[in-house]
This record gives sequence, structure tokens and C-alpha cells, in this order.
Amino acid sequence: MSLRRNRRAAAAAAAAAAEGGGGGYPEPAAYNIIPIHDVVMHGEHPSLRFPEVRAAVEALAHAADLPAPPLARAWDTFRADLFDWLGATFGFQLHNVRNQREHLVLLLANAQLRAGGTLPPDHPADVLHHSIARNIRKKLLKNYKSWCSYLGKRPHVYVPSAGRRVQGVGPDTRRDLLYTALYLLIWGEAANLRFMPECLCYIFHYMALDLNHVIDQSVDVETGRLSIPAVHGEDAFLEKIVTPIYNVLKAEVEFSRNGTKPHSAWRNYDDVNEYFWSRRVFKRLQWPLSPVRSFFIQPGNPGRIGKTGFVEQRSFWNVYRSFDRVWVMLILFFQAAMIVAWDGRTPWDSLRFRDIQVRVLSVFITWAALRIVQAVLDAGTQYSLVRRETTLLAVRMVLKVLVAVGWTITFIVLYVRMWDQRWRDRRWSFAANSRVLNYLEAAAVFVIPQVLAVVLFIVPWIRNFLEKTNWRILYVLTWWFQTRTFVGRGVREGLIDNIKYTTFWVCLLTAKFVFSYFLQIKPMVGPTKTILSLHDIPRNWFEFMPHTERIAVILLWLPVVLIYLMDIQIWYAVFSSLTGALIGLFSHLGEIRSVEQLRLRFQFFASAMQFNLMPEEHLDAVRGGLRSKLYDAINRLKLRYGFGRPYRKIEANEVEAKRFALIWNEIIQTFREEDIISDNEVELLELPPVVWKIRVVRWPCFLLNNELLLALSQAKELVADDRTHWTRICNNEYRRCAVIEAYDSIRHLLLEIIEERTAERIIVSQLFLAFDAEMDNGKFSEEYKLELLPEIHSSVITLVELLLKEKKDQTKIVNTLQTLYVFAIHDFPKKKKDMEQLRQAKLAPSKAEESSLPFEDVIKCPSNDDVSFYKQVRRLHTILTSRDSMNNVPKNPEARRRITFFSNSLFMNMPRAPKVEKMMAFSVLTPYYNEDVMYNKDQLRRENEDGVSILFYLQKIYEDDWWNFLERMRREGMNDDDEIWTLKYQELRLWASYRGQTLARTVRGMMYYHRGLKMLAFLDTASEVDITEGTKHLASFGSIRHENDVYPMNGGLQQRRQRRLDRGTSTVSQLFKGQEDGAALMKYTYVVACQIYGNQKIARDQRAEDILSLMKKNEALRVAYVDEVHHQGYTQYYSVLVKFDQSLQREVEIYRIRLPGPLKLGEGKPENQNHAIIFTRGDAVQTIDMNQDNYFEEALKMRNLLEQYNYYHGSRKPTLLGVREHVFTGSVSSLAWFMSAQETSFVTLGQRVLANPLKVRMHYGHPDVFDRLWFLTRGGISKASRVINISEDIFAGFNCTLRGGNVSHHEYIQVGKGRDVGLNQISMFEAKVSSGNGEQTLSRDIYRLGHRLDFFRMLSVFYTTVGFYFNTMLVVLTVYTFVWGRLYLALSGLEAGIQGSANSTNNKALGTVLNQQFIIQIGLFTALPMIIENSLEQGFLPAIWDFFTMQMNFSSLFYTFSMGTKSHYYGRTILHGGAKYRATGRGFVVQHKSFAENYRLYARSHFIKAIELGIILTVYASHSVIAKNTLVYIIMNISSWFLVVSWIMAPFAFNPSGFDWLKTVYDFDDFMNWIWYPGGLFSKAEQSWEVWWFEEQDHLRTTGLWGKILEILLDLRYFFLQYGVVYQLKIANNSRSIAVYLLSWICVAVIFGVFVLMSYARDKYAAKQHLYYRVVQTAVIILVVFVLIIFLKFTKFEIVDIFTSLLAFLPTGWGLISIAQVIRPFIESTVVWNSVISVARLYEILLGVFVMVPVALLSWLPGFQEMQTRVLFNEGFSRGLQISRILTGKKANTA
Repeated sequence: MSLRRNRRAAAAAAAAAAEGGGGGYPEPAAYNIIPIHDVVMHGEHPSLRFPEVRAAVEALAHAADLPAPPLARAWDTFRADLFDWLGATFGFQLHNVRNQREHLVLLLANAQLRAGGTLPPDHPADVLHHSIARNIRKKLLKNYKSWCSYLGKRPHVYVPSAGRRVQGVGPDTRRDLLYTALYLLIWGEAANLRFMPECLCYIFHYMALDLNHVIDQSVDVETGRLSIPAVHGEDAFLEKIVTPIYNVLKAEVEFSRNGTKPHSAWRNYDDVNEYFWSRRVFKRLQWPLSPVRSFFIQPGNPGRIGKTGFVEQRSFWNVYRSFDRVWVMLILFFQAAMIVAWDGRTPWDSLRFRDIQVRVLSVFITWAALRIVQAVLDAGTQYSLVRRETTLLAVRMVLKVLVAVGWTITFIVLYVRMWDQRWRDRRWSFAANSRVLNYLEAAAVFVIPQVLAVVLFIVPWIRNFLEKTNWRILYVLTWWFQTRTFVGRGVREGLIDNIKYTTFWVCLLTAKFVFSYFLQIKPMVGPTKTILSLHDIPRNWFEFMPHTERIAVILLWLPVVLIYLMDIQIWYAVFSSLTGALIGLFSHLGEIRSVEQLRLRFQFFASAMQFNLMPEEHLDAVRGGLRSKLYDAINRLKLRYGFGRPYRKIEANEVEAKRFALIWNEIIQTFREEDIISDNEVELLELPPVVWKIRVVRWPCFLLNNELLLALSQAKELVADDRTHWTRICNNEYRRCAVIEAYDSIRHLLLEIIEERTAERIIVSQLFLAFDAEMDNGKFSEEYKLELLPEIHSSVITLVELLLKEKKDQTKIVNTLQTLYVFAIHDFPKKKKDMEQLRQAKLAPSKAEESSLPFEDVIKCPSNDDVSFYKQVRRLHTILTSRDSMNNVPKNPEARRRITFFSNSLFMNMPRAPKVEKMMAFSVLTPYYNEDVMYNKDQLRRENEDGVSILFYLQKIYEDDWWNFLERMRREGMNDDDEIWTLKYQELRLWASYRGQTLARTVRGMMYYHRGLKMLAFLDTASEVDITEGTKHLASFGSIRHENDVYPMNGGLQQRRQRRLDRGTSTVSQLFKGQEDGAALMKYTYVVACQIYGNQKIARDQRAEDILSLMKKNEALRVAYVDEVHHQGYTQYYSVLVKFDQSLQREVEIYRIRLPGPLKLGEGKPENQNHAIIFTRGDAVQTIDMNQDNYFEEALKMRNLLEQYNYYHGSRKPTLLGVREHVFTGSVSSLAWFMSAQETSFVTLGQRVLANPLKVRMHYGHPDVFDRLWFLTRGGISKASRVINISEDIFAGFNCTLRGGNVSHHEYIQVGKGRDVGLNQISMFEAKVSSGNGEQTLSRDIYRLGHRLDFFRMLSVFYTTVGFYFNTMLVVLTVYTFVWGRLYLALSGLEAGIQGSANSTNNKALGTVLNQQFIIQIGLFTALPMIIENSLEQGFLPAIWDFFTMQMNFSSLFYTFSMGTKSHYYGRTILHGGAKYRATGRGFVVQHKSFAENYRLYARSHFIKAIELGIILTVYASHSVIAKNTLVYIIMNISSWFLVVSWIMAPFAFNPSGFDWLKTVYDFDDFMNWIWYPGGLFSKAEQSWEVWWFEEQDHLRTTGLWGKILEILLDLRYFFLQYGVVYQLKIANNSRSIAVYLLSWICVAVIFGVFVLMSYARDKYAAKQHLYYRVVQTAVIILVVFVLIIFLKFTKFEIVDIFTSLLAFLPTGWGLISIAQVIRPFIESTVVWNSVISVARLYEILLGVFVMVPVALLSWLPGFQEMQTRVLFNEGFSRGLQISRILTGKKANTA
């Protein structure tokens, strides 16, 4: 093997030299993790010490007897292995072969390491066991075999059960390895095709067949020669397979015009992949691929293949079509409830009557009609799927419509016949009842499918079996119900899970329907009947139709119906919060909430850490079985409650305690490195090694606070014997340890400072021996005066303080010792002894030595350089003197939070940790584009307009951290604070970057995995001797504050090498044996996908240099990027992986794999992830985003988390592990606090409930952990189709669920996460997410989840994904319908007529609806989960206080505003499209945003809608009879007015310096400049209103016909407002004629004409003939005044009509502009369009002024700016920050 390796290494090195074009001796080829190419040269590499690695390499080496590859040049059978042979045979790229070789070697080696305990005992470790290769092959090809089974094809994987034996060990594994390697090579080079897993299955199917022919040396029938692969030659796979399919995708994307065309017009990744779900693909595409096949026909050409499997149509009907069962349930209950409520009696009374019973049966007519709707929608949206090959689909569409119509007619006929018989017989006779029975029989047949579904729901495994079984008879039976698809089969959960989520939903629906009936539907019946009975109500306008009181009924009912349809969302919030709290309680969350609670459990903490983080020897034998679970459960109970010997109070001599100390101290060390604790706090928190022969555990000082003083107080006051005293002391473990440690420390201290072989030393020794003897005899209290102990204590403190001084006063030390000696000899004993007795007891010097006073010449204090000694003295001083509770240690709230969470998590249920060798290997993948890597000097020092820099801001927000950082820098050699910008500049950059959302922070956090694994690997392998000796070694090192001092070594003193506190060093690392690196590298890889790193290097971008510095700093970090190599006329693209070589001290390239073309065909982020995923390793991959962080103590639990893959969660093992997140940006501002609180409740309580009991947790982003091999073969970790997959992450969860995966959620481990902190950032983020949900609503994934899951899981999916956004939109729609409905009633006169008979305001149902809408609007709906989760984890009172504080900080304003953002972008995306990625930026928000910027962002989504509602409410207040009662008006409209105020004022209330008068003035000037700035080719939206105005219409250019029609219909509401208001004018003189309305349009035309005339005059005369322009202006003014005078004189016109007219005509003008924008293609080339632009500009000025007026008013009033600052930065104020200085620019020195 080694010879073969060396030859390959030489060849590889020569090839590398040849490529580089350099001469001389070739440089060794770079390797990634394991130097497989040269085992001998790198024999000392730590990874190669594992025999399992050598076994994997050796297993791949057997290629000598395989046929020589066709067309291979200079083939050497002895040098090649299986990968070389496959690469040469099928034409794979050399670097792909190298990459996948290492990939498979690591998979095999890690699998054999994990399986060590289950393999036969006599199996050699350096030989690969056949089961290992077979298991990996089975897992990797499981999806391929399912695909073959689905299509009725036999898999081309032939592995004989018993083949060639290798050295008598087992069956030949080569076939397994060849199939596995072939799939990996296909996947590794497939580029964008990796998003299409069944396409890869198709390719593998034929290549595996070719492989079989080649291996079996089959003869080609046509040529008569040995078979050769259809694809062979250099780079053949890329050029003949990947590139043609890639070009198909590329052509479709180009045809889509960057995704702006309707989805139905072009094929995305899913469409192309689903082409391979049909048997026809084998006939139509065949093998090898030929460009003449219809599959490769370009878009726009005849014969091209269209959409496959599903057509995404842009319509709100998708919500009904995907989740029709939800709407059927709601509509049928509403109908039944209305029928029962209309009767007027209680429901149980009403349902006794046959009439009511029969009326309720009419729901079947409605149900059948709803099936018609569903069938028509299916046909109307999916018609383009119908082709010659899919005629059966067309037949089914038509039949479904016909059958639904048939059922509807049948039910109507039977229903009519029932009532006909009833009226003829005038009772429910036998004949009538017989017809009822006929109706019920038909209904029974109608519901047979539902009954069958219920039966299969009760026995889910039968349904799963039927769906997964590919029997043709089942296809025929299920053809009617749904399209047969490869995914979505067998997705039912187990019976226990069914029961859990069914119980949840049954309880919820019961509560909802009872509430809806009694508080929404029933109270509305009375007023409805009254209104319908009214006739001849006088109207205020011209009536187009009679009986408009029915319209009044509809308008009254509409808000009620809308809230009825959406309020399950409210009930879901309530029930999920309570369920989540219950699950959290049973999970033991929040049991340790504070440092005080940690103190109570700390003595069991070591055992908890040992139990969870340290592996046990017997683990392999019993894991997974009942015995193992019982064992763990019993021990966990002992651990949690301190029962039993294994979890008794640990003693100092136990190795367990020493392991715990090493881990705990390492955690504290990382806290110090992160500057969240100070040097002093380190000494209070660390668990020091046992020195000075101390007999007990040396608990951290913060636990021993005040304990010694309490013991002394007890000794002084309590008169009792030794036993009583000691029993009381031992009641408190910390007090016992404090007493013993103080006693032992004082003894050792005295012996240490007294010279050896002196009488004084003998005296001290004998004195303590005497104390020990009396204590052993239990007579200490009898022999000594315990009441004198406090005085001795004071003297000891004096001595210790003297010793701690830099310059020691020898005289005072001697005097203190003499005082102590006198106390101990004369005062302390109860029985006095004379000198002779003292000399006999060796407690006094002999007569010969009495010439001098005691201790005079025998004191020798250790040098100040003796770090270890003085560290112990400081600790003794702390124990002796601490009086406070130390509950504020550590002071930093982040440090306290992390300590308490970590300690609490160790008492939660988690799998036992295996050894590092036996753990699952994993990778972390982070996509990066061009965000900040580290802050540079310019960013740190650049000041905003208020004089605030990022560094100054950080210094104030993280004040503790800053002082700790300065303290660390001084310890590391900084003499002057000015040196922070010179000597310590890089450290300063890192400090600031670690507090922002930068790549440096993410990399630091993820590299904690590597550091933690190295430490755990050492502890796994270290013997008791290693631990004990290592502890002693570390004890010789000084405290952290004395790093540069000397220490004893080899008999002398040597200067300690300066050890900086960076990621690479730790206390435990000094004990490593050198093998730990190998284990860590084998188990962990970190890949950052820096997509444009190559371009950044070429451009000498600072970010490229920073990325390189991160690679230097972190050994396990790899960077993947796309390199563009430009040739003459074309460009080649490569996926490249690089690392920093520590020996060469430069960046080296590891792999370079050519791509078929540009990377980005779909969405950018998933494409970036996809290109880099081939460089990840291991069984799992954790996806981490650029805004995340990790913590060292949490990284230690990764072994436990990965073990979850071995446990069943429900009926399946998990394929995706959900991980809890902590949002670390909450302290930046109040706004960031609101956002983080909302996010925290979702990522904890929300996802907890989704995972269990609802079983619908998806993938909501990061930091979830994927089963890498499972996802690798099923489309990857995200979807990337342009626009439809803009929320790429959640589609991985959809895909996982539909393909039979299982998602779990785990809260004993957490990862940090940053969130947007400014309102504009938050709004852009919510716009992106809302638009993404709009696209999800159209997607095939949501449709399939809605139809393939059972009813209750479908409910869970709907109300936790797109339903949340749809219902949010319904809330806003409720406000609109309520306000417009009230306006209609008021203006028409119906309200006045109704008011006397049926009070439509004092109505329980209406009140309920308004209350529900307001609850959602102000965020109580969002707040409930937050309150409950905070109660669980922090306590009830802190949670209530937080909620109250949020309300005081205007959180309701924020949540109402946020609701508007969600509803606007969700609705607009479904209607028109326009979803796009919005870069929010992740900076700190200290800068004031200009009015123009806020206007651009919120004008369409909030301002215009708020102004519209404000105008309507104003008109309503003017003309409503109800409005005369002010209280009623306020109660009815307060929520609507609150919404108006929120949508207008929130951007300014949450804008720094939002109410600063000068800034407001400057903002208005800037706004007007923006309005009038001319639009041009090179102008941007930020500069010119005109450019922005055109950009805001982009969605109307890409929308479909139905979108345009609906937009126009919605705009007609403005004309109705005009219609209603003009009849209220005094000039109308109460006329009801239609002429009034027509005349108002003449007025509109005249006003428009005057505007056009003025514009024309201005353009023609204003510049050169200004006098003419003035004449025109004067004439127009005179004419207007003249008309007004005539009106005043000869009509009923009043001045107030002018203002009323404005309320009518201004909205009309806006409506006309909106319609003009829709029909822009028809009028753009006419003169009208320029006038439209001019009028639109005038309207924008008016809107801007309207919004600016309240802002200016509040800015002008004194005190509002200070109050706004207080509200915005309240969290900062509570921590003593100086925000006022920040905002006023009174900046302190940044250094």
C-alpha cells in the first residue's frame, strides 16, 4: 500500500509542478484533512494514527485487476486505486476524484471507528469490515432504489452476498465501494444538478449499468468488443452529461427574464427534476444524452417540454386550493351555526326539531359546491400540464368537475324533494322521513373517502405501506384522488404522535367553535333579522338597486366573517403557548435561572457534567436498549435531585472532580478571552487545582462567599460540643469546605513562610498537630475558647494582607505572627500551660533558643515572582474576608446568562456522549458574499452626523467588555491606551468585530467546536495519572493576571513564554499529547463559502485579507469560492477550496473543480451553499449563517446532539436536528429588544411545539443540523429556483417532510444569532420573509403538504407557515371592511335609519370582533408566547415586568407597524409578484434616517394606506349619527385610529433623533430636492422621485391580466368615496339625482384641465416669457374666485364644501393615478402620461407634507426628543449607558 501511495504522490506532485509551470523539485501536493496521497511522507500526521483510516485507504487500493480504462493515457494499474480507475473510466475531473476520495475515506474510517464495539472481536482494526462499506452504500443509494421502485425499474446495483474474500476477513467490499464512489463522483461534479436528486438517480442508473458491464467484461452486442462506458474520455462527464442539462436550466432562467416572467411560463429546478419522475423519461431521453431530444429544446421553440408536475399560478385562490380542507371545515361550520342560531333557541334545543336538523343537512350541498370550486381551480391552474402524454390528467380534471357538479345537483334535488314532501304533508311524515333517509344515504356515499381517510388515520402504518408500495392496482385506486408523485408518500406519523397532535387540535377547535357560535355568530342574528325587516329607509344618494338594506347586512357581517375565518390563529397562539410551557417544564427548562440557583446545585454540577459530557466504558454494550434507557433514567433522577452515592458531594481526590475542574476552568478561560469577565472574576469563578495538601474540593470563591464568617459567628455564639458544631457546619457543603480549606491553607501558609529546620517551624507544626488531635477526639471545644476565633481570624487577615503587599514590611509580619503565637499558646487554650509544659509539647523554643524573640529571623517570604504562591494567598484572603453574597459575580449579564443556561442544560435530558473517536463526524457550512469580515479603522473611527463612531457606540453599549479588554491588553504588554491603535490595532478590530454581526464573530464561534473536541479527545484518552499530573502541572502556573511572570522549572527560574489569550491557547492545551488534533480534524470541518473571494483577492479588497487572516488563525477553517478564469472569448468557472498551510505560511489551493458555467442560476445563497457542500465532510452538516455566533461551553454538547440521530423521535429517527437559538442583539435598543423577544419566543417555545406534539417543524434557517448523507441524495440543504424559492431555507424542511424525513428540536444546546436592530432593517427583513411566504403559497411544496398530510398536521402546517401571513392580511382587511362598511352605512343614510330599530353599534358580536382585531393588531397575540416563555425561563414577575416595560416603550406601535409590513408584501407578492432578496445590512443603528429615505420605504406599504383610513374615519366622523356620541365613536374606532397613527408615526418614533427640530427642517428640504430632482438614465431612486416612482410600478409590469383587473377593481373604491361625499355637499341641496355625481366628475375634469393648463403655461412661458405665465396664473385665480362668488350667491354652496370636496376629490385623483399606472402600456406613448407624472408628483408632495406635519409638530414641542431617545434606547439606559451623550454628540475620547 505504501509503495502504491508514494508512486501516486510522486505523480500528483509532478502534475502539480507541470500545471504550475515551475521547474525544480516539485512541491508536495496540498491536502485537505488527510494526506491520503502520501501515507509514508506524512506518516506522523495525527489522523493517520487511526488504523481505521489506513483500513479505508487500503480498501480503496484494490484496482489492479480491473480492466484498463478506455482512452486512458499511461495507465498504471499498480499506482491507481478505485477512484483513479473510476475517474479515468468515466472521465471525471482529477480534483473531483481527489476530493471524493478523501470524502469516502473519512466516511469509512469514521463509520468503522463508531462501529468498533459492534464488530467481531477478532476483526483487525486496520482492515475495513464489509458491513461498513455496505451500510454507507445502502444509505447513499436508498433514494436511488426508491426511485427505481417507483418507476418499476430494477436497480443497476449488483452486490453478491458472498464474493471474493480478502485475507479471510469477510466478503469483498469492492462493489459496494465502487457504487458508493461512483455516486459521490457524480454528485461531486454535478454542480447545479445537485438540486435535482432524481436527475442524478437517472445518471447514476445508466453509469452503474456501464460500470457493471465494464467490471463483468461484457461484450457489446453491436461491436462484438468488450463494453466501454457511453461516457468516457477526459472531462467527459462534465462536458457530455452535466453541461447539456445545465444549459437547459440556464436557457430557462434566461427566458424567465431573471424570474420576472410568470412561473407558469418557464421551468425551474423542480420542473426539470420532476421530468425524471415518469417512466417516459427512459424512452424520451435515453442514454447517452443526445441534444436532439425534446428535453434539450430551447424555450420559445416548438416541441419544447413545458412545466412538469405542477404549475405555479399567481392567485389568492392558492390558499384555498392548497388547504381546501381548512376552508371546507370553516364554511360548513359557519353554515350549520347560522342555521341553528337563526332559530333563536339554544343549540341543543334547536337540534331537537326535525326542521332544523334537515336545514343543517344542507351543508352537503355546500360541501359539494366547494368541490366544484376545487375541481375548477385544479383545472384552471394546472391546464398547461396537459399534453399528449398526459391525457389521463385532462380526463381526470374534466371528470372531477362533472362529478362535483353531479353531486351538487343530486343533493339539491334530494333536498328540494324532502321539503316538498314536508310541505305537502304539513309534517314530517313517513314519506318525508323516507326522503330524508334517501338524502342521508347519498351523503353516506359522498363521505366514503373521508371515512376511509379517518380509518387510515387511526392505523397510519397501513396508509404508509399502501403509499410506499408500488403496486399498479393501488395506482388505479388512488388515481382519482391525487396525482401520483415521487414525494409525499408514506408521510404519516405513528399512532402516539397522532393522538398527541389530534388532542391538541380537537381541544383548540372545540374552544374556537364554541367561542365563534356564542360570541360571534349568535349575537349577530338579532340585528340581522331587524335590519332585514326594515323598509323604506330614506337614502342620501341615488339608488341603483332596491333593497339595499341587504347590503347593510352584508357589511355588518363582513368583519365578523373575516375574523371568524382567521381567529384560529389567535387560538393557536394561546394553545401553543400553554403546550410549549408544559413541554418546557417537563424538559426542565428554566430550573436554574440565576447565579443564586446555580450555587444551590453546583455541588452536583460536576456529576452532571461527568454524566452528560464524559463517555462511559459500558456505553457501546447497552446503548439504545431498554436497559440503557432505564439506567439513564435512574441515574438522571439521582443526578437531578442529588440521590445516591454516584452523585454525592465529590471529594478532592477523585479524578471526576479534576476532569470537571479542567472543563469548568476552560469555560471560564473562554469567557475571559471574550472579555465578558475580568481578571478578578476569573479568580472568583475558576475551580483551582488542589495544592497545599487541602483535603476538600476547592469550590470557586463565588460559592464560598461569607461562609467562613458565618461559621465563625456560630463558633462564637453557640455553646455546644464538637459534634454539634461540626454537624451544623456540614449542613452546608460550601461552609464545610470553606472551613477546612481555610484551616489547611493557613497551616501551609505559615509553614511556607517560616524557614525549615527552625524551632518556630516545629512549633507551628506541633500546634496544628495538637489542634488535629483534639478535633479527632471530639474535644476541641472543650480544650479551646471558640469565642476567640474571630480575633484570631482578624490577625490572620492582617498577616495575609501584609504578605500580599508589593513591598513587604518584615517587622509587621513578625509582629503579627508573634501576636498569633501568643493567642494560640496562652489565650486560646482553656487550660493554661507553663513554659516547661510548652517546651515538652514542643510549643515553645528550648532554653538554648530563647535568646531572641520568636519568628524574628526565620521569616522568608517567597519572591513576588512566585505566582502560584500568591495566587493561593489571594484566594485565602477572599475566603477570609468575603462578606457580600457575590450574587453579582459575574457582573456581565451575558456571562451570567451563559453560565446559568449551560448549568441548567446539564440537568436536562440529553443522550450520553460517546468518545470523540466514536462520535459522528460533522461539518459546519457558512455562506458568505461580501458582508463585513472585520471592522477596519475607517469603519471604527468614522463618525456620523451626531459625532458618534461605531467604536464609541460599542464602548458604551458594552462598557464592561471594553474595560475587560483594556485590562487584558495591558496584561499583554500595552503600556499606554493610545497604543490600542498601533500595537494592539488588530486586537481592537477583533474586539469590535466580535460584537457586530461579522464573519469574524461567526468563525470564532464555530471554531469553538474544534477547540472543544481537542479538549474532549484529551480527556477521553487521559489516564488518572495524566489527569492528576496535569492538574499539578497547571497548578504550577500562575493566575491569569500574572502571565508574564517567572515560574520554577528544572530547578531554576525561567521566564514564562508570553501566552496570548486567543483561540489557539487554553489551559488544557498545555497538557495535550499531540494526538488530539487528529481526532478533531477527523470529526470536524468548517467550510465558509466565500463566493467572490477570488474576485476580492484580485481587487485587493480588505475583506480578502481579513479572510486570509482568519484562515491563519484557525487551522480547521476552509474557504470555498468560485474562481472565474477568463480566456479569449469565453470564461471558465471553478469551485475552489483553499486553506492556510501553517508550514508553508501561505494560502494553498486544495481542490479546483470546473463548473459547467456561471454558478448563479437560481437564488444566490442556496447556489453558494450548493457549490461548497462538496467540500464538507462527515455524517452531519450544520448550516450557520453570517449573523450567528457559538459558545465554547455549548460546543462541548455537540457530541450529545449528534447522538440524537440514533434515537427514534416518534416513528422515525430524525434527519434534521433543530437547535435552539439565543438572539444576542436584544440589548442594542428597545426596537432590537422587541425584535429579539419576538424571535426568541419563536425559536424556543414556537419550534418546541412544532416539533412535539405537532410534528410539523420545518427548517427555518440556521443553525439546524442536517443528516448530511440523507440530504445529499435528496436535493441538498435548500432549494434554489429563482423567485419561488426566495425563502430557500424552509423549502429544505418541506422537502424533508415530503420525502419521509423527521425534524426534531432540542433545547439543551444553543447557538447565538443576530437580528436586525433598526426599523428600516427590520422592515426589509420582514418584507423579504413576507414576500417569501407569498411565493410559498404558490409553491408545489405547500400544495403537496396541504394534500398529503393528515387533516390535523395539515392544520398545523397552514397556521404556522403561510396561514400566519394570510391571517395577518385578513386582520388588516378586517379594518378596511369595517371602516368602509361603516362609511357606506353613514353616507347612504342606512345607519341613521337602522339606528332607531337595530342598534348596530351596541352589539356583542361586533365588540368581540373589534377586540380580537385589536388584540392581534397591538401585538398581544405575539406577546403571549413571549410572556409564557419568559415566565418559564426567567420567572413570572420578570416576564410581566418585561412586558409592561415593552408597552411603555411603544412595542404595540412597532407590532402594529410590523403587521402592515407583513400584510402589504405578502398580498402584493401573491397578486403581482416582485419578491426579491433584500439586503438588510447588519450594522448598528445609531444614524438618523432621512425623511426621504423613510418615505421611499414606507409610502406605499404604510403611509398611503394610513392616510386613506384616516380620511375615511374623518368623513365618517363628520357624517355619522353615531359619531355624535363621542364615547361610542372612540370605542368603535380606537383600534383603527391606533393603526393609522402607528403606520404614520412608527418610522419616526423609532428613528434616532426622529424628533430633532433641525433635522426635521433639513429632512424636509432634502425631501423636496428629491421630489424635483430630474429622472435620467443614470439617476438612482435615492436621488430622484421619478426613478423611484417608476421602480415602484415594476410589479405592475410583470403581473398577469387577473392581477391588473383586481388592482383596477380595488382602485374603484376611491370613486365610491367621491360618490358618497358629493351628495353630502351643501351645494347638492339634498338632491338624490344621479346628475350630482356626474357633475362632480365634470368638476374633476375641470380641475385636471386647469392643472394641465398651468403645467403647459409653466413649461412654455415660465422661463423666457415670465409675464405671460403670471397673466395665466392671475386669470385662473380670478376665474376660481368668480366661480366661488357665483356659487355662494346663487346656490346652497358653503365654504365648508371646499374642504368636504377635498375629501372627495383627492382620493379620486389618487385612484385615477393608480389606474393609469396599471394601464401604463396603453397610455405611456400619449400626452396623458406626462400629465399623470405631474399630478403624481403633486400628490407625493401632499402625502409627504401630510406625514411631515405631525413629525414637525412633535419636533417643535419641547421634551419629545428626550422622551423619544429614552424610549428608543431604554435598555441602554437601564444599564447605565450614556446614550444622551451619543445623540447630542458630546463624545468622550474614543480611546
